[in-house]
Amino acid sequence: MRIDDTTRPAPSDADAPDLAHDLAPAMPPEAPLPMPVQDLARFDRGTVRRPLRRRRPPVAARLFVFGGALALTAYGGWQMYETVSVSGSPTLLQLVLVALFVLTFSWIALAFTSAVLGFLVLLRRPALPAAPERLSARTAILMPVYNEATARTFAGIEAMHEAVAETGLGAQFDWFVLSDSTQGDAWIAEERAFLALRERLGPGARLYYRHRPKNHHRKAGNIADFVTRWGGAYDHMLVLDADSLLSGDCVVRLAAAMEADPDAGIIQSLPLIINRNTLFARVQQFAARIYGPVIATGLSHWSGRDGNYWGHNAIIRTRAFAQSCGLPDLPGRPPFGGHVLSHDFVEAALIRRAGWDVTMLPTLPGSYEESPPSLIDVAVRDRRWAQGNLQHSRIIGAAGLHFASRQHFATGIAGYLASPFWLLQLVVGIALALQTAYVKPEYFAQGLALYPVFPRFDPVRALQLFGLTMGILLAPKGLGLILALLDAGVRRACGGAGRLVASCLLEILLSALLAPVAMVIQSGSVAGILLGRDTGWNPQRRDDGSIPWRAIVARHRWHTLLGLVSGIAAFAIATSLFLWMSPTILGLVLAIPISWASGQLGFGLALKSRGLLTTPEERDPPAIALRAGALAARNAEAGLDEADSLRALHADAGLAAAHARMLPPAAPRPRGRIDPDHTLAQAKVVEAETLDEVAAWLGPKERMALLHDRALLDRLARLGPGEPARA
Repeated sequence: MRIDDTTRPAPSDADAPDLAHDLAPAMPPEAPLPMPVQDLARFDRGTVRRPLRRRRPPVAARLFVFGGALALTAYGGWQMYETVSVSGSPTLLQLVLVALFVLTFSWIALAFTSAVLGFLVLLRRPALPAAPERLSARTAILMPVYNEATARTFAGIEAMHEAVAETGLGAQFDWFVLSDSTQGDAWIAEERAFLALRERLGPGARLYYRHRPKNHHRKAGNIADFVTRWGGAYDHMLVLDADSLLSGDCVVRLAAAMEADPDAGIIQSLPLIINRNTLFARVQQFAARIYGPVIATGLSHWSGRDGNYWGHNAIIRTRAFAQSCGLPDLPGRPPFGGHVLSHDFVEAALIRRAGWDVTMLPTLPGSYEESPPSLIDVAVRDRRWAQGNLQHSRIIGAAGLHFASRQHFATGIAGYLASPFWLLQLVVGIALALQTAYVKPEYFAQGLALYPVFPRFDPVRALQLFGLTMGILLAPKGLGLILALLDAGVRRACGGAGRLVASCLLEILLSALLAPVAMVIQSGSVAGILLGRDTGWNPQRRDDGSIPWRAIVARHRWHTLLGLVSGIAAFAIATSLFLWMSPTILGLVLAIPISWASGQLGFGLALKSRGLLTTPEERDPPAIALRAGALAARNAEAGLDEADSLRALHADAGLAAAHARMLPPAAPRPRGRIDPDHTLAQAKVVEAETLDEVAAWLGPKERMALLHDRALLDRLARLGPGEPARA
């Protein structure tokens, strides 16, 4: 016979463990703060806030960076024109080649002059302000999460909470985990981790958790929801990513910098990559550590008050953000319409438009993040970034923006258009070589001509131009290497001068092999976006797990085929063309093994054991990273990320009661509007006789519907765990 549901008593709060964290509210009382949607078409300059401190814009730095880049581009463009017009007036195809060269060359020229500026600034070794002894403002530290590995994210929160408390200034900070997770298991794992952490930290921890039923506008909407509901209680908010780690000293220095500058709207730190061990991730980690500060310092110096925001590891003035950064939906459908995907650049531009400063502290130590483990993983993230940056073409002309803000947009757009321009440049070069080899030339132009005209290039000038291009492209790496060699601590931590130089050469080699594949992938992403394909938003993989060989072959088989066809065609046209294209051809032909190797943990660890691609943070790990690693291992042993959400709630009455209390009030359902996921979940739970049946029958969306419904959760708790009783 069937066990009647009414024979099993419903769980009550009395059944839950008598723990303080179970009864305390998951969020503090709401303190609403209006966040009006901004108008991008019109702007009243009379509303611009007047700065309290007068600062002169960095005119000399901007003249150096932009004037130098313009001069280099003009020189390079002229040399390219002379190279193709050695025989007389260039053809249309040659002019197209010149135009494509100018576009790609201008991009690397700007990066070069900005890096030179950063190098000159860092040579002076700018000092940081002293650590604060007291803080007066309240800061909310926000960690948005979206289907992340709970063991790691809550280990990071716990480690940072402890580190800030050790500074003696922890009373000024409240901690919020803002979940947008759409997977039931991830959601319940977050709640379990939150409740356990709050119990360990005690009632004075001021640790809070909120899960949104709908992840409207994704991360930007997640932050906006916090601002509009709780932002009024906080002077500042420090926005993190799920993989962010900040030392206690870094957190309090950011807060002190915001307090000391009444005009600051956003202060951005420079996150360094840590904890990476796959080959690809170690290349990124080394490059970010050795070259990143040069580039970031140059950008910070010429930007001045008109800096940029990278979406995390930055502190923000809450009211300034609320007043000026409400993002509108763009007209039309994705990928160019809809909600703003890369919201951080836009928020920086809007808060600057309102009269607040956006600055950076590129030399502030203690700001860390992680990176994707393989080429395929970074391509997934890069596809979303490409759409977000190209979407900025709809925003770059917004009313009232500062020139530097428009420049940040233009730089981001150009960064993604550079790959298809580079690819087109190669295609046009092949077409010109093919034309020279197989098309019968007209040696005498129409009209009077004393000498024949041979369509050819100037080989000497072409070689010089190639050398100039490679020099400008690699110069930022060289400048970063020089600074690392001059810093005794960094030099020793990277294994000495010999290993440091060898690591740079290895990074250049590996990056050169990866670059053609990345170029083709990025070109395909840009083409897809221009054709109207929306990327969506997938959670980022942050672990060191390798990708199956079959998936790698499926992803790169067309890249390999393109490399083979290009190599055969180039060799058939001319041996010189084949040699000129050989780096690109080699990278594409080897795309499958290179991509496979990029995600291998063994290759990365082998280089690490030999002291190659080593960073100072590996030789002398930051205390915050060691603590977070230890806590993540402890959390992993608890099986947070492996547990089934329904079984976890069924087995723990205290967790089930706490989960029910954390749910927001149920929204009224308009008559006649049926939620199919909720309806199916309800029908299946009513039909089920055991927990096993419910777990087997419910799909992911139906699980989420059940987890949002107190009545269905109550019925779930009344079910037996296994096989139903039979007559």
